[in-house]
Amino acid sequence: MNIYATGLLWVGGATLIAAVLAYVIRRYGGQEGRAANNEAAGQVFTIVGGLNAVLVAFVLIALFDQVGKAGDSAYQEADGLVAATWAADALSREAGGEVRELSRAYATTVINDEWPGMAAGEDVVSDGWGQLDRIRQVVAAAPADDEWQVSRKTEAANQLWRVYQARQARLDAAGGSVSAVVWFVLVLGSVLTVGLSLLFGGPLVRTQVIIVATLAATITLLLYATYQLQNPYGGGAELGPDAFRSAVERFG
Repeated sequence: MNIYATGLLWVGGATLIAAVLAYVIRRYGGQEGRAANNEAAGQVFTIVGGLNAVLVAFVLIALFDQVGKAGDSAYQEADGLVAATWAADALSREAGGEVRELSRAYATTVINDEWPGMAAGEDVVSDGWGQLDRIRQVVAAAPADDEWQVSRKTEAANQLWRVYQARQARLDAAGGSVSAVVWFVLVLGSVLTVGLSLLFGGPLVRTQVIIVATLAATITLLLYATYQLQNPYGGGAELGPDAFRSAVERFG
């Protein structure tokens, strides 16, 4: 189902449930002392709602930051691969050609084999690490007959180390998600926040129903955003392998 349609179902369902509860409680619940309870309920609501808002904001900011870092890691990995290939071109023709072919094969593996699994939140199973190690072996075994080739060989090795680091960061980001404990606190805190709003009283029933429904819709929208941003390579973030497609093009 489309991400926006799913979001509307989340928000719409929570809004409807909260509105019905607010109407039933206000319509058929006891009215005695309801208005007088606003001050006491408001104090508790401020604490519970404030703490829940801070937690939701903290989690969302962390997820937004994770998405940004995941995108940067992918580009660092692809750019490092291209830089290592260009540096290897200064070595022997055989070594440069073999590094180029292995680099193209590695980028293709990332696009076709690894990225779909990362988007689905599955464990990455591929020959990526082995392909990188073969590139390293070719660079290490390549002859360096002068100072220029020595510097190019060192540059290729350094760039490959960057690729190793960026690859590990990419795989770590793909396996990251909001823990069950955090989800438990987020959901329970949201339920308590909306539940406390049902205790408030006012002169108009429809006004209270609108207020409670709006609060429930806002909180649900934030929880839905949290759910969609758990995996940077799938869901709402859905980072694509554009960096590696560009790398394949640059390999010629």
